[in-house]
Amino acid sequence: MKFMRLGTRPDTFYTGEATRTMISDLPSDLSICINNVTYLLHNFPLVQKCGLLQQLCSEREDTTSVTVELHDIPGGADGFELCAKFCYGIKIDLSARNFVRAICAAKFMQMTESVGKGNFISKLEVFFNSCILEGWKDSVLALQTTERFPEWSENLGIIRSCIDCIVDKILTPPSQVRWSFRYTRQGYEKKKHHKSAPKDWWTEDIADLNVDLFRCVINTVKSINMLPPQLIGEALHVYACRWLSDVRPHPETSTASQMNQEEEPAKRKKRLEMIVSLLPDERGSVSVGFLLRLLNMGNLLDASQVIRSQIIKKCSLQLGEATLDDLMLPSSQDYSADRHIYNIELVEVVLEGYIAQWRKTYSRDANSLNLITKVGNLVDSYLNVVSMDPNMSVPKVVSLAKALPDFARPKHDKLYKAVNIYLTEHPQMSKEEKKHLCSILDCQKLSAEARAHAVKNEKLPLRTVVQVLFFENEKHGSKATKGHESRQSVIQSQGGELAETTEDYLNRLELGSGEQSAKAKVARRISGPSSTSQRSESGHKSKGKKVRETGSDKVREIMEEETTQELAHVRMQRSKSEHGRRKGK
Repeated sequence: MKFMRLGTRPDTFYTGEATRTMISDLPSDLSICINNVTYLLHNFPLVQKCGLLQQLCSEREDTTSVTVELHDIPGGADGFELCAKFCYGIKIDLSARNFVRAICAAKFMQMTESVGKGNFISKLEVFFNSCILEGWKDSVLALQTTERFPEWSENLGIIRSCIDCIVDKILTPPSQVRWSFRYTRQGYEKKKHHKSAPKDWWTEDIADLNVDLFRCVINTVKSINMLPPQLIGEALHVYACRWLSDVRPHPETSTASQMNQEEEPAKRKKRLEMIVSLLPDERGSVSVGFLLRLLNMGNLLDASQVIRSQIIKKCSLQLGEATLDDLMLPSSQDYSADRHIYNIELVEVVLEGYIAQWRKTYSRDANSLNLITKVGNLVDSYLNVVSMDPNMSVPKVVSLAKALPDFARPKHDKLYKAVNIYLTEHPQMSKEEKKHLCSILDCQKLSAEARAHAVKNEKLPLRTVVQVLFFENEKHGSKATKGHESRQSVIQSQGGELAETTEDYLNRLELGSGEQSAKAKVARRISGPSSTSQRSESGHKSKGKKVRETGSDKVREIMEEETTQELAHVRMQRSKSEHGRRKGK
């Protein structure tokens, strides 16, 4: 940072209560009141340099002691004191930190060359053009200080000059960067020798600017169209990490803190909406993980629907590039560290947008199916993680699982694993909840290993186990299956109305007195005739185990027996009805 020292006399200003006084042998004849501070000074050195004081003092009849109120001076008391010390010749150090305050106050006091040669404004302008605008950090810092005096800085052209200088340096080739900059990327400082600066060397320094100034810099850079969109996206990412790293409310106690807590979400919301509005249109300019975090922050900060829709659209276009870590976003409903509730609704919304875009853009060829299958694997991996959440509800899991089209999930092994994890982590589930959860499984898409595990899985409902056994039988083309299909065709050809399907059979199993009674019924039929003593010694658990350990041929025999009984029942009903009609005649 560069400095400019003016004046040679030592600082003789001192403070007594709310009064600043200049130590001198001469009595004070000029009082300057600025807000709650009063300066007791001397007419001669100040009026000689300040055109405003010349005008105000000339209007007063009593020139022995003049009191002037300057409550609206830009820069306040600190800005005026820099001007006053310059008039007295007291030593002052100017830098990018106090330059804006000093030049705004000097302009207000009309310290121009027409009032006095070598006046304050001319010296400040020389320092600004030759020192501040020549340096990178000085330009950024000076622009940052204009936040306190936006109107004066805009009218004096300070903002535009700083932005032009900053943009010019941003566009400088990295190999020609010779000034210092802040760059805290991991691993960068360990490299001692750098042939050139990183391409994004400028992103961290401008991240200190407020929303409006940062927007002006980025818009100016984009308008020149000399940087790739990935660099613009990186600058937005750094800015978001600087200002939106934590969107959770903090518990506060004091009134001032509560006021700040109320104002802070509004400021963060404004920054978020600014970042979204500046996102480049080019796909891949920012990562999908960054977009998903922006979307999650938008939900937490209650951003407008337009802003959220823009983020969802961009997320949907790049969902195929996402990783599992990108989807691990906390829900706004719970902030406790030991009870993470993942934002599964957000993932589902993005997934639906991706599927809609996929249907519009791609056809069902091999390459297109590979893209959506990759997303399907990602969603199933995500379901494996969120199923471990003790607070995750069954409808949320089912809704996300069913949002994926059938052709995007050729295998159901990962989905079965997610179901098994959920059943393990939620042992108190009701029978209906288990049935609802297992409805997302397609037993035909399970591998042989998954089917073997499912048959022995006591956490699964009986309906699912029998369904797995049935499709296992169909997989191997057993003779029992063919016999069952022929009997079904006989019933249909004779006009029967009980062409039994697997669904009918499973539903009838559940019409008894609960799942355990159905398991016992199937277990007795599969195990065959046994002695009374053996049946009395076996309980619910052993019967359920027999169901899972018995081969699929036994299950087929049970279904054939049921079919035969139904056929006999139909024929008996028909004979009775025919006998009744004959008797009536």
